[in-house]
Amino acid sequence: MMKNMVAVLLLMAFWTGYAQDKEKAGTWSGQWRTYYLSTFNHQQLKDFHALATGGKVKYVHSLGEHFQLGGALYTSFNLGIQDLTEPDQITGKLSRYEVGLFDANNPGDRLVVIPGELFVRYKNGAHELTLGRMKIVSPFLNPEDGRMIPTLEQGLWYKFAPKSNYKVQLGAFNAIAPRSTSGFYGIGESIGKYPVGSSVDGSASEYAGHTHSAYILLGNVAFTPVKALDIEVWNYYADNVFNTFYIKPVLSHPNEKLSVALEWLHQDRVGDGGNSIDSLRYFSHSQANVLGAEATMVVPKGKISLGYDHILDGGRFLFPREWGREFLFSFQKRERSEGTANNHALLLTYERIFKLNTAKLKTITSMGHHWKPDVTNAEDNKYAVPDYSQLNLDLFYLSDKWTNLKPELLLVYKKSSGDFPDNPNFISNKVDLFQVNFIVNYDF
Repeated sequence: MMKNMVAVLLLMAFWTGYAQDKEKAGTWSGQWRTYYLSTFNHQQLKDFHALATGGKVKYVHSLGEHFQLGGALYTSFNLGIQDLTEPDQITGKLSRYEVGLFDANNPGDRLVVIPGELFVRYKNGAHELTLGRMKIVSPFLNPEDGRMIPTLEQGLWYKFAPKSNYKVQLGAFNAIAPRSTSGFYGIGESIGKYPVGSSVDGSASEYAGHTHSAYILLGNVAFTPVKALDIEVWNYYADNVFNTFYIKPVLSHPNEKLSVALEWLHQDRVGDGGNSIDSLRYFSHSQANVLGAEATMVVPKGKISLGYDHILDGGRFLFPREWGREFLFSFQKRERSEGTANNHALLLTYERIFKLNTAKLKTITSMGHHWKPDVTNAEDNKYAVPDYSQLNLDLFYLSDKWTNLKPELLLVYKKSSGDFPDNPNFISNKVDLFQVNFIVNYDF
């Protein structure tokens, strides 16, 4: 305990001291984050609570006109308001969400420190090439901001953006630091650091530690072929596991107050899906497909959107949860569609900004419903989640005076529906819960 406290104090001194020394040593930046999270489960099921503090410090040094050297240190410290190594006595399960503020694989560790970024970058006009450890953002491989430690990648990342209406990005990665962990792992090793659910035959999945994959190839093109039409294309090739193709066209009305978007995600198994042995395989089906549509309307002081997604029958939509969020039209914070087939989801979102003297309150209210396969149908419902409705209220306070201070309050309520067996394992940390997330970010 004492060593952890000393480490945190040293990090605080390092961050606050060097962050002010921008002119002498280059460009310093960072964020101090404090995160309170509580999940109130159904009836006698255990409630979980956590309080974390930490963040990141980043330094970028220019070497001449075109080159940069950079690095970032990420940390999270458990302030210990509850022992997260003690499971629920009824189900034997640990918390699903709270351990994610620290090292999810070692919930007893109070302090997590990871040198998450260390790179050399070359910039020349519209070209940018980054080599090393970095943080990238894409629809499915991304930092996942709902944690203390984000997802980070190791490899090569190239950007080419000659015009505002045209962009190309290409990447090759041989290691990933999954969100809420304390280190980098090979691509195959990184799959299975989070709960693995069931195999298609209903037995417990065993792909963790047995998935063989050496690299990820990532490509992206975003362009505007005609006025008011934007098209975004992504392709993720995970060696020996899967190829995921994603396309999203967005058509906007000339007055820019109404837009309609479509999305299609198509997956094919590559090689043996991670392992030649059926019981150890990550990607079992030969393919999977997701179709979606979304309409968005700008209204006074905000906007309203209605999104729908359908995961087709015949193959689970799979993308490692360790690698980030899934930015589908039906996505809501604190739940996923990943791991299911023959799934329907509908989401209504209302975003509005309220003026408060010298500040603003941004609110995002979303109401979603998921029609899931039966919880006993392991082939189509990997994590055995029942039908549910979810209500999120996300509040962001934006001060004109304290621009670096960015508090957020996220309230989540999930209610089960439909018929499913009377078993607490289908409820605990999944449905019939209320959750409070209070986050204070200070950027410097």
